[in-house]
Order: sequence, then C-alpha cells, then structure tokens
Amino acid sequence: MQKRRKVGNLLALAVLSALVQRPMHPYEIATALRAWGKDQDMEFKWGSFYTVIRNMDKHRLIEAVESVREGRRPERTVYRITDVGRAELVDWTRELVSTPMPEHPRFRAGLSVFAALHPDEAADLLRQRLDLLEDAIRQDREALDAHLREVPRLFLVESEYDLAMRNAEASWLRGLLAELTSGSYPGLDTWRAFHETGEMPAELVELAERTTTPKANAKTTDTASTPKANAENAGTDTTGVGTTDTETADTTGAETTGTDTTNPKATTPTASSRGAD
Repeated sequence: MQKRRKVGNLLALAVLSALVQRPMHPYEIATALRAWGKDQDMEFKWGSFYTVIRNMDKHRLIEAVESVREGRRPERTVYRITDVGRAELVDWTRELVSTPMPEHPRFRAGLSVFAALHPDEAADLLRQRLDLLEDAIRQDREALDAHLREVPRLFLVESEYDLAMRNAEASWLRGLLAELTSGSYPGLDTWRAFHETGEMPAELVELAERTTTPKANAKTTDTASTPKANAENAGTDTTGVGTTDTETADTTGAETTGTDTTNPKATTPTASSRGAD
C-alpha cells in the first residue's frame, strides 16, 4: 500500500538522492539531477523544484547549513540531508522497489480503444510503432554499453530495466501482428465487419448491455460488471476527481503523463553525463 508522505512529489526523492552525497545549494542540486538523468527516471516538473525544497526544509528532511555568495550572484543557501531525510530515502526506495503500483502508459490508453481503428490500419500503426521501438532498443543498447565502460552497473540498473521492458513490448507486438496478419486473431472478422458496414454486431451490442447494466439486488459483482470493466467496455470514467494520499499541497507539480516508448532515454550518451547517482 502506498504510504502518505509529508512531501510526496518524486522530485523530493531525487533531491534526497543528491544530498546524500554531500551538501549542496539548490542550483547545484538541479544541475546534478539533470546531469544524472534523474528527470528521465522520475516524473516531475522542474517548475515545482523550489517549492519542493521549501517543503522538505519545513518537514526537516533537509536543513540549511550555510549561505554562500559567489561574486555578484545572489546569496545561496546550502542544504544537507537530515537523519529524517535519510530514513525517508531508504523507506521510499523500499516501497517503490517492493510494491507494484498501477501505472498508466499512453500506449495502454490507445490499446483500450483499439477497436476504433480498422484492423488493417491498426496493423499498419503497430508496424510503425515496432519499427520505432526497435530503433530505440538499438540506441538504448548502445547507450548502456557506453555507460557501462565507465559507470558501475549498480547505477545503471534502471536503464537495464527500460531496455528489458522495451524488448518485452517488441516481442508482444510481433506476436500480435502475426495474429492480425494471418487472420488468426479472435473476432477479427467481426471487428472488420463493423468498420466496413458501420453496424455494430449483435453480439457486441448484447455484451455492452450486459456489462453496463447493474445487477438488481446483487451484493457482489462478477468481473464483467465491475467499474473497471464498465470503464473499459463503455468508456465510463470511474476514477473520480478526488486526490490520492500523496496529492497534497506539498506535491504540486508531479506529472502524470506516461513515458513515450519511441524516445530512447539517452541517444547520445557520454559516461560523464550520467554519473554515479
């Protein structure tokens, strides 16, 4: 179960990972995080950076140790991680590594309304995606190999994960395309007929009615009549408009967009730009 955190924006986790190495002022922290690619590892907005720093200081995850001035530049406050911050870094990392949580990549959103496309067009678009994905995999492999020559594998494990996930997706796409091309995909004729005649097949009309009509006096529902199934089959929004435990005033700026799998994490790598984070 996801914990409610005093500062739930993932940018706070990134800041802690930087300050665990040495005290820094905010500009140094931001520079280090960009150099290490942390904004590619986590979803956050740089616009909330200074708000997150203030909230972390407020909740004693970090603390000011001195103020420094370089030449005519404004005075800068140097922060260090506290014992509370170190404990938070470890606990948060444990949660993220050990506990699967729902994620919503853009590709999945497209697949959830896949039937809106004619099957021939769908196959063409999947081939296009596969071509882009295979190119990204090649670039990712080259980038990872380049980094491994100078950076310990421990600090590149997230890049290994990205590569493994892209390879898995590519394998799945090849299998799906093979079914669509050979005609063995279940329900392909019905799908094609809907687009060519403009008429919804009777079995799909019946399915839609059955999965969107509540069962009278039912204390429990089967899988087909759950809000999740209704949302996927009828387009109903069941998410509500409330906030999660971590969507507090301290989490302003957290992004919720998925990762575009056609854009490799690092296409022009240099070992020095990655760093041991």
